[in-house]
Amino acid sequence: MSKQQQDLFQPDPAPWEVDDANERLIATVVFPEPPHGPFDYAVPPSLCPTVAAGKRVRVPLGRGNRSVDAWCVQVEYGRVVTRRLKEVRAVLDDQPLLSPSMLRLTEWISEHYLCPRGVVLEAVVPAGVRTAAGTRATAFLSVPTRVSARITQLKLPTKQLQALKILAASPEPLTAQQLAAAARCTLSPIHQLRDKGLIEIQMRRVQTTEVAERAEDADSRRPLNRDQQQALDAIREVLNSGRHETLLLYGVTGSGKTEVYIRAIEELIQFGRQAIVLVPEISLTPQTRQRFRSRFERVAVLHSHLSDAERHWHWQRIARGEIQVVVGARSAVFAPTPQLGMIVLDEEHDASFKQDQVPRYHAREVALQRARAEGVPLVLGSATPSLESWYRAQQGEFRLLKLPARVLDRPLPDVMTVDLRLEHQQRHSRGAISRQLQQAVDQALRDGGQVILLLNRRGYSTSIQCPSCGHVIRCRDCDIALTHHRAENLAVCHYCDYRIATPDICPECRFAGIRFAGQGTQRLEQELKERFPGVAALRMDSDTMQRPGSHEQALAAFRAGEIRILFGTQMIAKGLDFPNVTLVGVINADTALHFPDFRAAERTFQLVTQVAGRTGRGERGGRVLVQTFSPEHPAIQAAIRHDYDTFAAQELPVRQQFHYPPAASMVRIIVRGPVETEAEEFADSLTGRLHAAKNAANAEVRILGPAPAPIAKLQSKFRFHTLLQSQDLPALRAIVRTATADLQPPGEVQWIVDVDPLNLL
Repeated sequence: MSKQQQDLFQPDPAPWEVDDANERLIATVVFPEPPHGPFDYAVPPSLCPTVAAGKRVRVPLGRGNRSVDAWCVQVEYGRVVTRRLKEVRAVLDDQPLLSPSMLRLTEWISEHYLCPRGVVLEAVVPAGVRTAAGTRATAFLSVPTRVSARITQLKLPTKQLQALKILAASPEPLTAQQLAAAARCTLSPIHQLRDKGLIEIQMRRVQTTEVAERAEDADSRRPLNRDQQQALDAIREVLNSGRHETLLLYGVTGSGKTEVYIRAIEELIQFGRQAIVLVPEISLTPQTRQRFRSRFERVAVLHSHLSDAERHWHWQRIARGEIQVVVGARSAVFAPTPQLGMIVLDEEHDASFKQDQVPRYHAREVALQRARAEGVPLVLGSATPSLESWYRAQQGEFRLLKLPARVLDRPLPDVMTVDLRLEHQQRHSRGAISRQLQQAVDQALRDGGQVILLLNRRGYSTSIQCPSCGHVIRCRDCDIALTHHRAENLAVCHYCDYRIATPDICPECRFAGIRFAGQGTQRLEQELKERFPGVAALRMDSDTMQRPGSHEQALAAFRAGEIRILFGTQMIAKGLDFPNVTLVGVINADTALHFPDFRAAERTFQLVTQVAGRTGRGERGGRVLVQTFSPEHPAIQAAIRHDYDTFAAQELPVRQQFHYPPAASMVRIIVRGPVETEAEEFADSLTGRLHAAKNAANAEVRILGPAPAPIAKLQSKFRFHTLLQSQDLPALRAIVRTATADLQPPGEVQWIVDVDPLNLL
């Protein structure tokens, strides 16, 4: 045991006494809070039958021996212990919350993402499961063998004897109420049997929450086209082989990828196996749930709007093997499926698969590791694959399957650009909607079609500025301009939710003509009401879709034709299938194009391509208008041609030139603190330690920084970041571990590590 462990567990200055060949059952535990461990504890004989890896235990910690809950990650018998260890005080769980394979997965996540294992375990097992939400402790009665063998010899009152015989004959323990009902007696005879020691009591937690599940109408089965059938045959071949393989299903929008997933899952559940299907956003969940529930009897849906009790109820059913298909967002990759047969990531390119809090895992990489460990196929599906997955397919690590055409050979929609530079110069429009787009919307509505408009900015105006002195109204805690929300008359920070009343005059020079610039979805809503009076339009963004079920209700109204124009942020851009949509308009394709992030072009291409794919899915066809100030940009040009291959061929050499993923691995370290100079000095010191660790390891690693982060201040903390790049990710992780070992930041300075970062802002 390390010196650090000795210091932590010493109850007095000299606690460690040597026992000769003292063989004990040893539990290795980790903590979700510092000190994280691992640490060893002896298991007292009374707890030996119940302690197990994957359960939580209560142990003494520190000089004061305060009781702390910990995760048991290993139990080992027969080890020769040369030091006196503290003992486990209690076992908190009746059954392990994690299987051995899931415990190994948490160990991999901890190693790969440089995160304490206890923190990983807390993230993998939902709080509702850890607290047994939706259950209550219930006493179950049974008759001991020593008593049942001599029931006929017992001299008992009639009611007591009758109750005892019924309980002894029951194949399962009964509650007192159940036994009283069966014996047609009151609880008094049962209490008297308990007082005489003739019945045993065992406490169990009983589920009290039941989740109502709505049945879905049967979904029509279309014959597969040749490309779909070839993709399905490839997946079936891997399923039948009993081995792991990762298959990248690259299919244009509307090519029938979901039908391929469903047919493959139908195959595996015939053999009693389970499938996990991950979707990127809650707005996709209702549609995906409907598709799967219409084809399978037992589907569990895991998403962020579930209560703790509902999540625990689903978790228990999944763990018992009662569920055939688990559908959910990122964290559903940890679903406790005992008979896992396949994992599917739909829209695998989506950034929401990356967790932005500790542990900062990517669901795609976790799914890949889990599928490898359990010997099952992983299917990644997208019309715009991430360059990481595309690169691995080109290298032969993944198998590439293609669906190059839409179902029923429907054509991809025609896409045209509207040059906003010309629109601005000619003053054809003063709003968000250009003259060409307004004409197209008018035509689509007259023809009975529906319209989707994308504007990936919330609020009414994206900045508030004084035209007299140039002062911009900014968040007091972040280096961010506040967004004007007109309906509430508030100026809001979309990073920390700081809010103030929208100023009428400039707070600096007192000028009364304050200017609201930029366009958000609220302003677009106002403009639609003015330009298309009487036309039912619905806004979908995180401001309007906060209530549970709001996504489902909004999309159901649009599908039923009650809503003619659906507009909003990126939640309307992906995965939705509405055959009557004949026009898609992108209000401003440049919102993320010029961010200081090497993935800006890729995100823009994906967003434009995905939203363009929402139209032309019915017999009436469709068209797309993309408004942009950068119509000549390669990402825009590739998107309007639906040409992923050309985009990837242009973008990958740039990534290779500058050592960005997928050509190399990356680790980002962020230092933040309330005092700028203090945070900067610590960032310099940490980066110096990284250079020293790199030189000592003689590793081929590129270190950039430290430098102020693009968002230099966030939530009252100044931010500096350092980037590490290398083709050798294990070497990167080793350098970071060495440099950060025993690292103690001063004052309120904090530091975080992000392996494979998706966001560099």
